[in-house]
Amino acid sequence: MGERPVITRQDDEVLVVSVGDVELFTYVHRPSTLAFEGPKPYLHPVRTLAGDVVTAFRPHDHRWHKGVQMTATDVSGENFWGGVTYVRDQGYVALPNVGSMRHEDFTVASAGGEVRIDELLSWFTEAGQHWVHEMRQFTVRDVEESAWTLEFCTTVTNLRSEPLVFGSPTTNGRELAGYTGFFWRGPRSFTEGTVIAADGGSGQEMMGKAARWLAFVGHHDEVDRSSTLLFVDHPDNKGTHWFVRSTPFAAVNPSFAFHDTVELAPGEALVLRYRLVVADGEWDRDQLESYVEAHPW
Repeated sequence: MGERPVITRQDDEVLVVSVGDVELFTYVHRPSTLAFEGPKPYLHPVRTLAGDVVTAFRPHDHRWHKGVQMTATDVSGENFWGGVTYVRDQGYVALPNVGSMRHEDFTVASAGGEVRIDELLSWFTEAGQHWVHEMRQFTVRDVEESAWTLEFCTTVTNLRSEPLVFGSPTTNGRELAGYTGFFWRGPRSFTEGTVIAADGGSGQEMMGKAARWLAFVGHHDEVDRSSTLLFVDHPDNKGTHWFVRSTPFAAVNPSFAFHDTVELAPGEALVLRYRLVVADGEWDRDQLESYVEAHPW
């Protein structure tokens, strides 16, 4: 494509990265989110190089779903995901436990055809306790003819004097609902899209399974186009299992606590890294495998 990503807007509420006349994403770092929805930064809208939007915002079924977010379902009983909490033997319950992730500071840099944003965040419980220090880094890279990549890294540090235990609805007793962490919600038109995963995996059968990468192909309303989102797990991530749905809505999450809880000792840090490739068109398995092989970690 020849054009490089640049930051085209940065103010007290949002940061926008563009390529040419296409805004690749708007990162809302100080959102006006209702407390029940778990205030936290999010990326929306996210677009392909063709300008097609590949994220949903505040859908009626889960209003705390906002584009692409880094979030956490259960942190020692606190809910940083937003909305209701799954309680063992009770189901989903509205509790006074919905925390927030607050933006503190940015450092941005551009070099070699990449834009890198480093962000400091603080996680507060609903009661106002500062439990987590997060250093988040996301880089726009590999801008090619029909695709671009968001490389995401987060380092989450436990500030408490006791362990933090990260879990999910599945670790609390709900089968195949182990969502937590880096989460994408797709547009309504992506419902019943195609799921393709590494090593021959496909479909919603990938729910709760491990794979080096997983892709979602969806179709757009109004325009005669499709888009592909490729999620690539980092080999150093431990215990990643995929939460993925194509119906009743489109969603992908490489969960770090799907089947088992993750305990973080006082002062200890958890590091997670992923790539999200946003591509024009309907990529098949051969194209996906070739791309992953050509872009190693």
